[in-house]
Amino acid sequence: MGDEEAKAELEIWRYVFGFSDLAVVKCAIELGIADAIDANGHPMTLAELSATLGCQPSPLHRIMRFLVQRRVFGEKQDETGHAGYVLTPISRRLLKHGDQSKAAFVLFENDAAMLQPWHAFSARARGDQRLAFEVAHGEEVWSYMDGHSRQRELIDNAMACDARAVVPTIVDSWPGIFQGVETVVDVGGGNGTAMRTLVEVCPWIKATNFDLPQVVGGAPECNGVVHVGGDMFVAIPKADVVFLKWVLHDWGDEECIEILKKCKEAIPEDKGKVIIVEAVITEDVEEVGLRDIRLMLDMVMMAHTKGKERTEAEWKNIVISAGFNQYTIKPIPALQSVIEAIP
Repeated sequence: MGDEEAKAELEIWRYVFGFSDLAVVKCAIELGIADAIDANGHPMTLAELSATLGCQPSPLHRIMRFLVQRRVFGEKQDETGHAGYVLTPISRRLLKHGDQSKAAFVLFENDAAMLQPWHAFSARARGDQRLAFEVAHGEEVWSYMDGHSRQRELIDNAMACDARAVVPTIVDSWPGIFQGVETVVDVGGGNGTAMRTLVEVCPWIKATNFDLPQVVGGAPECNGVVHVGGDMFVAIPKADVVFLKWVLHDWGDEECIEILKKCKEAIPEDKGKVIIVEAVITEDVEEVGLRDIRLMLDMVMMAHTKGKERTEAEWKNIVISAGFNQYTIKPIPALQSVIEAIP
């Protein structure tokens, strides 16, 4: 067997058993493995970890062997010479709290309800006009969320964990982006984490968290942030800046244009702008793995929503069609970019 055939044989087995990666990482979050090791403060032996988590040593050993192989956790000798488990940059992102945490995102995307549409994924390619999510659940994703509080909480937590990381990254990367801005409204802001984070780094801003009434009804109170319920397809509260993070990729082009028109009505002509935080698919395949993840996210959109991830040309078409005269795309060290739309 030649080198290429040998590589192909190995790779196909990764697809056969690829689900095990996500399942075991989800298990690690549910068990609280990373949190236990972090709280321990030094390498944690299997016996210590087993006792702390209340797990049986044998299955826990097999889980940790798997995760160490994937560099999710590491192994290191403690001061007594015993081998123990330690955190790695990956497992630090599995901590349930912290600015780098992606635990909530893992739990949301790998919830049974969100996985089920993948089993109907081919239907759309064959011409079924329903979304894969509708084939799986009998309704589109947002009405499903309204009737399932657990999934609503999962998505709000997932968006929150991303906001905690991305909002400071935007400000650090482009310090002048909120210069002179007095008011910001976050459209589709969920539980308000993005605006809470923004007023922490830009305390002069008065922020509005805007989402459906049933969403903001459970949002925690925060100094500097007002929660407002409404419908972005009807009207958006007035502000100097309208902020949209991971909203437009959930919708088709016509809906995006309609939303952006409402955004344009909400901002002043002279100094207003819309800040869109979304992935931009590039043709640069060497973009340090980001293009690959963005294409994966595009498949998620196809499975769950009527939206998609877009190229710069596709973003330009939407923004200009909504009546904006100019736009700029500002890269940040994240999965998303910042698109500024100016009236």
